[in-house]
Amino acid sequence: MTLQQIRYILAIAECRSVSTAAKRLFISQPSLSAALKEVEDEFGIRIFNRGREFSITREGEEFLIYARQVMDQMNLLENRFSSRKDIRELCSVSAQHYIFAVKAFSNLVKRLSFSEYEFTFRETRTYEIISDVAQMRSEIGLLYENGFNRKIIGKLLKENHLSFTPLFCATPHVFVSRDHPLAGRKEVTLEDLEPYPCLSFEQGQYNSFYFSEEILSELPHARSIHVSDRATLFNFLVGLSGYTISSGFLSEELNGGDIIVSVRLRVDDEMHIGYIRRKSGELSRFAGLYIEELRKVIKEAGYEPEEEAPAPPAMD
Repeated sequence: MTLQQIRYILAIAECRSVSTAAKRLFISQPSLSAALKEVEDEFGIRIFNRGREFSITREGEEFLIYARQVMDQMNLLENRFSSRKDIRELCSVSAQHYIFAVKAFSNLVKRLSFSEYEFTFRETRTYEIISDVAQMRSEIGLLYENGFNRKIIGKLLKENHLSFTPLFCATPHVFVSRDHPLAGRKEVTLEDLEPYPCLSFEQGQYNSFYFSEEILSELPHARSIHVSDRATLFNFLVGLSGYTISSGFLSEELNGGDIIVSVRLRVDDEMHIGYIRRKSGELSRFAGLYIEELRKVIKEAGYEPEEEAPAPPAMD
């Protein structure tokens, strides 16, 4: 099967007629019919019912889903490389809801001097971070491992040919509003938190304890609220006197230090936060620069990096 044949079949599906599609494509109807038959014979399927009433078969509908995805990717490829002089700089990152990751990304963009670029930063679910990197939608993914989830996360990374590089080790903290009854404490226990609602990021279809962004997710909570974005979580921290378990990293510049505070949680556990990437292939210059910014932000916050990364290429 060729890309040309895929284009032909998509045109037939859109026109709902072989003859109309042939006119649009400026080819003869017999040539178009022959191209369609070659694909159907190759895969042993029937894509269209030909007769008085044109229709798409059930297996044809499935074939067209994949065919459109192929053409979408081909169009992206052509747009990216059809004119080398017009190429914009690209960088894509997927991450759990970490403010240090946002701050580092912001720092990276500010230090660039390009007139055009196209960057993507996805705050998303744990399973989708792994999928994004595996499917090359993102170069870098940010998540954490600990004793509870390491085996499951490690298995997924291995299956998808990904590696995990630790950035720093964090002791668990809780985020609460500045007016929360526990806000003035240097340390709190799980028992101290029992009267208050526990907030966490929902994980959708893969809502397993092992994919939770919050450490100790396997513990029962009498009151729990699942949210999908950071702003909603912060609103509930303030409005409901809730709490969420986190790495403890806050940024007054981005979080608003007068609203949310971080308090150490007294538990015997820790989070190893790091980045995942594909094992094969080189990271782009901008992915390397982003990792450099991550390490700077982490160090400025007082965390000790777990492993030094090789220096990224110098910027032009």
